[in-house]
Amino acid sequence: MRSFLKLAAVLSFVVVTASAPAAAPSAAVMQGTGPAFQSIGPLAFAPDGTLFAGDTTSAAIFAVDLGTAANGGAQGSAVVEGIDQKIAAVLGTAANEIAITDLAVHPKTKQSYVSVMRGLGAAAKPALVRVDGAGAITLVAMDALKFSKVGLTNVPDAAAQRRQSIMDIAVTNGRIFVAGLSNEEFASKMWSIAYPFTTADRGTSIEIFHGNHGRLETRSPIFSFVPYTVDGKATLIAGYLCTPLVKIPVDSLSAGTKVVGTTIAELGNQNRPIDMIVYKKDGRDFLLMSNTARGVMKIPTATFGSETPITAPVPTGTAGVKYETIASMTGIEQLDLLDATRTIVIAKAADGTRSLQIVVLP
Repeated sequence: MRSFLKLAAVLSFVVVTASAPAAAPSAAVMQGTGPAFQSIGPLAFAPDGTLFAGDTTSAAIFAVDLGTAANGGAQGSAVVEGIDQKIAAVLGTAANEIAITDLAVHPKTKQSYVSVMRGLGAAAKPALVRVDGAGAITLVAMDALKFSKVGLTNVPDAAAQRRQSIMDIAVTNGRIFVAGLSNEEFASKMWSIAYPFTTADRGTSIEIFHGNHGRLETRSPIFSFVPYTVDGKATLIAGYLCTPLVKIPVDSLSAGTKVVGTTIAELGNQNRPIDMIVYKKDGRDFLLMSNTARGVMKIPTATFGSETPITAPVPTGTAGVKYETIASMTGIEQLDLLDATRTIVIAKAADGTRSLQIVVLP
């Protein structure tokens, strides 16, 4: 589940430079101390090191000043075998009792932050851990951290749908983009929320044509997205279940309206996108997407602006923008951009164990 800051180092929305840890966020934008998460899922960093996190149970987005938690430990990230087992040990439980929900790299320290739910079902509790450049895993204590938050008001009440109220978040140019489901007839939503927080509006309904399903859809949520500039225009590139790739112009997002996204690829059915980043390689931009059933896809972005929209059924399974499957990257569940040449990933092995790995961008 990814965020804009996963591609900020290489794209034109935001430029992040590697240096010493950023100064703390302005106290004026923080409203209290001790963020009381009920759940924790998608993560995204702002350039100053403010951490944004989605809480689906309370249907809220938190902005957290990590304070001294962002300044300790060795700089950078490290390979950690058995990351799930080691996080579970820090939390005082077993690996099969935790769920890793996202991974994000701090824009300054390059340390990895992992959001985790400890326990199963309604009894699960949220936690945030930091992995530093020496591989040390530290539980981030929330009690003293400054925070602000904004709630989404038009989200589903049913627990199963509420879990999809915040599917992914991204941060850019003083706004937080949130993809998820609302309680409205056209349920698929993209919220664009100003930061510092005041209130969240009702968001924009997103309709797409799904070639593999052969129909227009308004209730399928965006599972992962990244902001990207297409033909000089700020755009969101979004991945859906079974697996349409869609572009949505940012300037089309207006509260209370409905926007029809442009489907530029069908990447195959019986599949779900998990996470995505954009990076530059040999002077060209690529989208790297992890999936549940079709491996890691490397997708060139050069034709995103010119690709013929998919508006008719796709019986062959794939159409539009082509992709390459990266055979060397298997079991990838989460990924983030570590630097200009490497990605950091959480990979699941055949025996079910997970590791934190650093991989050269393909």
